[in-house]
Amino acid sequence: MTEIVEGTRAPAFEMPADNGTTVSLESLKGQPAVLYFYPKADTPGCTNEAKDFTDLADDYAGLSTIVVGVSKDPVKKLDKFKAKYDLKVRLASDETSGVTEAFGFWVEKSMYGKTYMGIERATVLIDGDGIVRRVWRKVSVKGHAAEVLEAVRSL
Repeated sequence: MTEIVEGTRAPAFEMPADNGTTVSLESLKGQPAVLYFYPKADTPGCTNEAKDFTDLADDYAGLSTIVVGVSKDPVKKLDKFKAKYDLKVRLASDETSGVTEAFGFWVEKSMYGKTYMGIERATVLIDGDGIVRRVWRKVSVKGHAAEVLEAVRSL
């Protein structure tokens, strides 16, 4: 499994995103970017995380920082999720798990005694040169978006 390391170049990626757009490492060049990986759209923890990042969207924009939520959900579901909660962050679809794997967040999980592969709730802060500046693993949603914002401010 790949382990993303602070201070190294972020893996190149390209994913379909909401509203018929695409997002790639190349398209984020020149500005900081926050990629937050979450298990499934429109579930309680993931909805709260997206709302928290949305609540701080103007603060991130003021720091010229793009925030992108990444899940395996198809784009159509992401568009509905975004509209339902009036989300102000971009949402990208990693249906193949390739990007999630490249960042090392495709992990074995366990629920009710069964193990399965899934997305670890994790966040990466990438600077305008494509270098990973911070990695948060096993994220607890409460207060996370604000903590990430503080890290952006210190870039």
